[in-house]
Amino acid sequence: MNMRDIIAKKRYSEELTDEEIAFFIDGVTKGEIPDYQTSALLMAIVLNGMNDREMTTLTLEMANSGKTNDLSYIGSKAVDKHSTGGVGDKCTPIILPLVASFGIKTVKLSGRGLGFTGGTVDKFESIEGFNINVDSADFEKYVKENGMVISGQTPDLAPADKILYSLRDVTSTVDSIPLIASSIMSKKIAGGADAIVLDVTCGEGAFMKDLSQARELSNAMIKIGKLAGREVVCVITSMDEPLGRNVGNVLEMMEVFEVLQGKGEEDLIEVVTTLAAHMVKVSDAKENSMSVDEIKKLCRERLNDGTALEYYDKLLIGQGGLIHSTGSPIYKDYPTEVMRLTAPSDGYISAIKADMIGNASVELGAGRLKKTDAIDYGAGICIYKKIGDKVSKGDAICTLYKGKGSNIDEDRLEKAAELAFDAFVFTEDKPEVPSVVLDVCC
Repeated sequence: MNMRDIIAKKRYSEELTDEEIAFFIDGVTKGEIPDYQTSALLMAIVLNGMNDREMTTLTLEMANSGKTNDLSYIGSKAVDKHSTGGVGDKCTPIILPLVASFGIKTVKLSGRGLGFTGGTVDKFESIEGFNINVDSADFEKYVKENGMVISGQTPDLAPADKILYSLRDVTSTVDSIPLIASSIMSKKIAGGADAIVLDVTCGEGAFMKDLSQARELSNAMIKIGKLAGREVVCVITSMDEPLGRNVGNVLEMMEVFEVLQGKGEEDLIEVVTTLAAHMVKVSDAKENSMSVDEIKKLCRERLNDGTALEYYDKLLIGQGGLIHSTGSPIYKDYPTEVMRLTAPSDGYISAIKADMIGNASVELGAGRLKKTDAIDYGAGICIYKKIGDKVSKGDAICTLYKGKGSNIDEDRLEKAAELAFDAFVFTEDKPEVPSVVLDVCC
């Protein structure tokens, strides 16, 4: 077996055998296959695709290229949640304590933000004292004490995926359903989950730009799950405008705290309760016999009555996070207003381009363009008007923030303001407010 023959097969649209895929992933992991041959095969896959068996084999080989988590100590069905990324996506910090209130124990491995999509690790790390780097040997202790644990992804989890992704990023081979699906699912399977609920974001601020693409990716991951013996549910959600009101690390965690106090924006609450309800539905919780709508109603009640907040406090305190006497988390920095943008005329907000808002927040310092970039935890954007809202000339539409202890270059501030302002589309007629949950595939 050699890489030249494997590349040639896929170049001519032939199926790769399980043995050939295993040979490829083993060679990638050990560093025995040169980057130019790996890149050539990735491009052949982009151009000619993979069938369900090939995708599943690729996923399992990637999952088994390093350590895999044994979650048997949970003592019940292990359920995981993953998002394909978006702007203002602060669902995980709300969902973990919410599903914990149903007795569902979760081990959540999350990543840092890169580009305009924020990272859950960065958001939790904006809380003073919170330990986001939990050793996998201690997961069991945290789960038994707090019902949940969240940690950054360990380097020994699906290492082949990390190698392939870094090459895909620089060889224009990211845009491939088999490669995206196998990348996501390999990490979830290596993480030890029995059932997986995926938030597949769709729109301007997501990788999947339209509903048909999102459904194609969802169906691919569901097929991989079935062949790999995992139950997979994909909730397709809209990312045509930022989720909720706030974009930025501390700003988003402040919004999380609001939702857990029974407040917050309806679009965010709808997405959170839908994802949580499906996690309950695929779990061993006694409420799994109820309908999704019934579980969603229960989830809303637990957000409103403080039940979810109690579990959130357990998560924060259990991992070293500091909480103020008021009950609010203590943050590493606090947002300071640097500019407020206003509506240029009377009318309605008909669109808010999420990718432009995300890029504006990066310019302010809330995100990173390179993995080595430092984060300004207090930086970000608060949005006052959403799609369908009426505005009068001079009304505030959003505010740009920096951290209290940070400085921002004038050129970057000007660029951020331009991006944020251009993200808002104004019309004379009131637009139809889009649904935030677009479809559920299972």
